[in-house]
This record gives sequence, structure tokens and C-alpha cells, in this order.
Amino acid sequence: MQIEQLYTNCLAQGAYFIASNGEAAVIDPLRETAAYLNLAVKAGAKIKYIFETHFHADFVSGHLDLAAATGARIIYGPGANTGFSAYIGKDSEVFTLGDLKITLLHTPGHTPESSCYLLEGPDNSPATLFTGDTLFIGDVGRPDLAQETVRGLTKEDLAGMLYDSLREKIMPLPDNTIIYPAHGAGSACGKNMSKATFDTLGNQKQFNYALDPNLSRDSFIKGIVADLPPAPAYFPFNAKLNSQGYEHMDSVLTRGMNPLSPTGFQERLNRAGVLILDSRDPEIFTKGYIPGAVNISLNGSFAPWVGALLPHDTPILLVTEIGKEQETIIRLGRIGYDKIVGYLQGGIKAWIEKGFYTANIPCISVTDFYALFNDSTKAIDVRNSIEFDQGHLPGALQSSLNLFSNTEIVLDKKTPHYVYCAGGYRSVIYISLLKSKTDVNLINIDGGFNKLREFQNSTRQL
Repeated sequence: MQIEQLYTNCLAQGAYFIASNGEAAVIDPLRETAAYLNLAVKAGAKIKYIFETHFHADFVSGHLDLAAATGARIIYGPGANTGFSAYIGKDSEVFTLGDLKITLLHTPGHTPESSCYLLEGPDNSPATLFTGDTLFIGDVGRPDLAQETVRGLTKEDLAGMLYDSLREKIMPLPDNTIIYPAHGAGSACGKNMSKATFDTLGNQKQFNYALDPNLSRDSFIKGIVADLPPAPAYFPFNAKLNSQGYEHMDSVLTRGMNPLSPTGFQERLNRAGVLILDSRDPEIFTKGYIPGAVNISLNGSFAPWVGALLPHDTPILLVTEIGKEQETIIRLGRIGYDKIVGYLQGGIKAWIEKGFYTANIPCISVTDFYALFNDSTKAIDVRNSIEFDQGHLPGALQSSLNLFSNTEIVLDKKTPHYVYCAGGYRSVIYISLLKSKTDVNLINIDGGFNKLREFQNSTRQL
């Protein structure tokens, strides 16, 4: 028996490959399928099943492309309605995989069709439960993310279903059952999940609030629906793609890998209805970029921030580090951003050599910032509310990046505003977004609040 967890940090997402006696299954695959196909070849196994724990909202699953490549059967839990061929399993239905048995446990709550898959081997080894977004390490899935696609059910209704699912289907399992969830810390599918990517059920019964045997149904419902942040804008779009179908990733890559000379790039830019996405590191972007470009670096939570901040139906022109074009397109494809019309051939260097104009974002060191800092200095903190409440610059305006799309931001264009996040990734995103819409005087604080706090501690200035 072979179990492989394939964890993707950018999405905080875990997919799983299982093989036994010449047969294999994949649970919650990403859209690019090469990793699973390669594992199957190494295991000498044919992929028989693609198990989906639910209609994912935070990424586009690879179920369709993987099924097309292998002939594997796509499996969903009860109540799933798909726009493509899939097998809708029954609660407690058993699937055989080599010498293994995999039992579908219908666990509605995160979504109505949410299901877990219980793997039992031929020996006395502990069972393994693939919990999807029903049970995370330290948390459970949000009950509000299916609201766009489910009529007649409130988040309170789904929270109640989740409470019942945990107690009727999961908590009765042996304590040594290994829990493998679909996500870890950093995912927007839960509120306070752990960085750990697996655990035993026994440990979770001790440390996961949702599995407290003394927790009442009403208390669970009230707690889980309280203080839910807005769902990222792209979630309903991704859920629809996963349930109704999408374009083959190979086609997306072929179209997106379209090199444009600086002149061709400029000509395409002159047409209405296109945006520039620059995936270079923020410290490089600030030194020179194409006016109007939005910077979301690959070296961070690239896809989630793209999905949260940029429209999915607008054609995209890419500026990347040379050699990073394909990776950028693939990572955009993970969240269904398929309208890539081309990339700047030769990168920003070719643009500059052609004589085209670039803009820059002024940056200031922490030392220089504190030399001018006073009661009238305008600072903008783009971190989330929890980070802000734990400490911030006196007088700073909180304007969270994750709420950017839902917030009207009006600033005096002549007044300099100093922008910071924790380390510099989000602040440059924020500045590039705002400057793509209006001409404002924004200065990035290098190193963000981490460096600000270090300076304060070393000098005891504040």
C-alpha cells in the first residue's frame, strides 16, 4: 500500500495518491496532472478512481483532465450535480482498490455533497480518513461557502449538518485513525486551522474545539458562523467550474504561452479591457514596471491573491521573470484564470531597451521613515484586522488588502501616504492596485511592520 500527500503551499492544499496491487486513486487533484501520472507509472498502477470530497471553491480541481488522460471514474458524494460524467456515490458505499477498501462517508456541512473517504488496508494498520474540508487539523470547514450555489439552505443550516456529520460519522472512528485534510493554515476555507497537514483523530479530539464532546449543537452553530470574513471573490466562480466543467489545461497553456515583443505587447495593451499582471518579486517590481501593472509575486500566495483581487473574466497580459512564464500560467490556471493572451518576451529589460516608459514605486527604509515620523504622518496598514489589533503604527489607517475589492479608498493625491504590511509582499500589491486606478502619492515601507517593530524594540522609540 502506498499513500502520498502532495501538498501545494501556495494554495495550502493537499491532494492524495493511493496505490495498491496495480490500482491507484487520486483524491482532490490539482489541475495539472503530471505529478499523479508520474506517481502511477512509478507505482506500476493504473488510476482507477478520482475521488472528490466536494465541489472546491478555492481551486480548480484536476478531475476532468485526469479522467481524460486515464479513463478513471470521477466519484462524488450524495447530492452532487455535475455537468459532466461522474459517479454519484451512496453513503457507506465501498470501493475496492487493489487490496484496499475505501468507504464513502457522506458528511454534509461545509457543502451539501461534502464527503470523506475512509481507507482500510488488508492488515491491522490504522485506518486513514481523507476529510476534505469537513475536518481540518485544529478546525472545520466554513459553512458559508456554498451559499452562491445552494438555494434554501442558510449557513446556520449547513453548520448544523456539519455538527451532526462530525459526531455521527467521524468521532466514532478509532482514535488512531489518521486524518488527512484538504487544507492547512493559509487557506480561506477555514478560520483557524493548524500548519500541520495530518494528525490522529485522537489528538484532534483533545485539541480541536469542534470535536469537544461537551459542545452543544447551538453553541457549535453560533461559534462557527461568527466573525466569518468575506469569501474571496473567485470562490463561486471556481465552484461552478468544478461542478460544470472547464477548458483543458493544455489548451490554456498553448494560448497563454504566446510571446509578445514590446511593440506587440504595447499594441495589445492599447486595446480596451485588458490588465497587466506582473509576477516578479516586489522589490524588483518597485524599481521599474509598466504603468498600470498590478504586482502579485509568484513567491507568495500568488493564486489566492489573484483570485481575491482581480476579475476572472478580463484578458491578462503577463510580465514575469524570464523562464517563469509557464509556471505563472499554470498557477493562474489552478484558480481558473485562463484568459492569458500572452507575455512580454524578454521581460521588463526588453521593454526598457525598446525605449518604452516605466514607472516606479518609491520605497523608504525604516530608519529614514522614523526620522520623519510625527503625528501628522499618514500611514496605511494593509494587514488584516487580527494583525492590526495585535500592534500597529500610532494613527495608521487600516485598509486591509483582503477587503480592497469591497472598499472605496479615497486619499488626498498630494499627501504622501506610507504603506506597510508585515514584510512587504501585500503592501506592494496594494500600492500597485491603487496606482492602477488613480494617481496617488504612495510610498512603500521596506520590510513592513516586522522591520518597524524591530526598530522600535532596538531604539525603544515608541
